[in-house]
This record gives sequence, C-alpha cells and structure tokens, in this order.
Amino acid sequence: CGMCNKAKSNARGRVGAFVFAHFLCFRLSSVTSASTAENFSASENVDWGFYYDPKNIFCGKYDCYKILGFDYENFGRTPPDKKDITKRYRSMSRTWHPDKNRQQGAQERFVKIARAYEVLTTEKTRKEYDNMRYDQDAYISKYGASILWQYAPKSDVTLVVILILGFGSLLSWFLQKQHWQSVADRLIRAAVEDLPLREGGTPESKELREKGLKILAEQEKANENGSSDDASTKKKKKKVKMTASEKRKQQEDALRPIVTKMVNEIDDFGAGYHKPTWRDLLVVKLAQVPATLYKGILWNVKYAYRRMRNLELNEEELEVLTRRAVGEVKWTAASDAVRAEMCEKKLWVAENMAEWEEEQERRLLSSADRKKYDRMKKKGKPQGNIEDWKED
Repeated sequence: CGMCNKAKSNARGRVGAFVFAHFLCFRLSSVTSASTAENFSASENVDWGFYYDPKNIFCGKYDCYKILGFDYENFGRTPPDKKDITKRYRSMSRTWHPDKNRQQGAQERFVKIARAYEVLTTEKTRKEYDNMRYDQDAYISKYGASILWQYAPKSDVTLVVILILGFGSLLSWFLQKQHWQSVADRLIRAAVEDLPLREGGTPESKELREKGLKILAEQEKANENGSSDDASTKKKKKKVKMTASEKRKQQEDALRPIVTKMVNEIDDFGAGYHKPTWRDLLVVKLAQVPATLYKGILWNVKYAYRRMRNLELNEEELEVLTRRAVGEVKWTAASDAVRAEMCEKKLWVAENMAEWEEEQERRLLSSADRKKYDRMKKKGKPQGNIEDWKED
C-alpha cells in the first residue's frame, strides 16, 4: 500500500518503521471490512449469483459466498474467516428464520443460508468448493454432469411376460384361423365352380359339389310342391329364357351357401389346416418345445447310428424321410396306398423326387393331353416341366 512505501522511504531500512507501517495497513483493511459488514443488509441481499452444481452437492445453482453476502471475486487474499462467516450467518438467519419472517419463500431462503454456512465453515468442503468453482471438469469427474434423462420406473417382469404370452397366444390363434379359412375358401370355390384337378379342384371338392347338388335339387323340389298348392289362386309366371352362362351363374349362387355350410362343419382339413383350438396357443406350443426337441434329437441319433452300421432303413425311417421330402400337406392328404408308393419310390433322392412330381403333373392332364405328352416324350421332345410344355 501507499503508506508502506512511504514508511520505507522515510525509515530507510529501519525495520521497526516497516513493521509499524504494515500494522497500520492491516488495521485500515480491518476497519474497511468492518464498515462494509456494518453496511450489509440481510433483507436486501437478493443477488445470490450462480454456481455449476447440478447435483446439489453444495448450494445448488447459487453461490454459497453470495448467499451470505460475500463476493468471491473481490475479497482477494483476505477471504472471510470462520468468524466472519458465522457473524454473517447469524445476521441473515435472524432476518429469514421462518418463525420471524412470514414472507413467501422465507423458509427456502433460510434452508439455503444454513447450507451455505455449513459448506463454508467445513474446511474440507470449502476447499473443494473453491477449487471446483472454475474447474467444472473436476466436478463432472467426481459427481457427474446435469441429468438430461432418467430411468423409467421398473416394470414388473412377471406382468410383462404374461402380457407377451397372452398377445402371442391370441396372434397364434388368429393365424391358425386364417390358415383354415384360406383352405376353406379354395375348397368352396372349387366345389361351386366345379374346377378341374389341374385348376385347383380336388376329389373332396367333387364330393362336396355332388352332395350340394343333391341338397339343392331337394330344395327346388320342395319349392315346386309348395308353389303347385297355390296354383289355383295365383297365375303362373311366364318363364324367362336364360343363356347357359346365366343358368350356371344362377346355380352357383344357389349352391354357394349350401357348400359353405358343409365346409364350415369340417374342423380339420389335414396337414395342420384345422380350426384353432387351445393346442394352437403360443403358451401350449412353447411348453411342447422341450419334448419335441428331445424326440427329434433322439430320432436323429438313432438314424445316424443305424447308418454307421449300414443297416437297412426300417418302416419308421422310410416314413420320416418321405414325409420330409414331399412335405406335410401332401403326406397328410395322401391315402395309405399312395403313401406306401411314395416310400417305395425313395422320394428323398432328388432324381426320384423329380420323376414323381412329373408324374403327378401328368395325372392332372386330360386324357387327350396325356396321350399327346406320352407320344412326344417317347420322341424326346418335351423339355422342362409340363406347364411349360402346355404353353408351347
């Protein structure tokens, strides 16, 4: 300070004067600080500054020094000691204590004032607080950054599993219903429109059509008998001539509800195309997985062991291999005689499978096309599958 420099120049090295000058400077600074403390107003101290403290380790977003009315940037090398902090805390607590101050927010202010006093009067905490003022990386490294998200409440695992299994079971039931319905729709169409085998007709559709026509004929006969009883009272309507296509369309419209009713009474078309039951629920299928895996592994182990010993295929192995080759649908739809023929032909061999498929396609041809195809095959002309040959 200026007085120190003046004492130095006057004393010219005299130690006593130099010490005395420093003592005067210290007393003056103490007087200045005391006058500042006396001018401090606890009720007017509303500027609490800012501090990076997202985890509320110290005073939250406020500056602990500012809360108690100190300015960290201005007190320099003479920071307030514990005595000054205690004096300021008492002054502010008397002003903002909830029992004495009924203003709105007084309790929150008092809590912050008490926390600031606790931080600044604890030596270790105050040192950490001062060091982290301009070193936010140190704060983040120790306490973490601001929380921009939070974990959702923990879900009940049991409830989640039950909901998933319930939804999956409903979905599996609906899908099974759709599989059955798709076969039912094709069968109804084939029976009503009298489709040939090569266009999607089956022996079952032919049988359904015959039954439906008999029922339709009985209904028409009953309607004619009923109309003949009223012939004496009503005039006969003049019959309208219809073309062959119109008659066919009229017959199909009359036959469709009859065939639909008969098809809806069929619960199982075979090959897994059945109406949904409790066995089709996902929960039941999952419960059957261990047993299915065990049976599959056991069968393959036995099969591999028999092949290593070069033993002949038994009936079970022949059936399983053939069933895998032709598929579940064709195997289930085939009669016992056709199944025996399939096993005999060893359809799991690629060449045998190709010949058998060609034979099945040949059977769908009309008698004239079949004879023509046989003649051309003897000459070596047909190439590719039968559908390509028919287009040519």
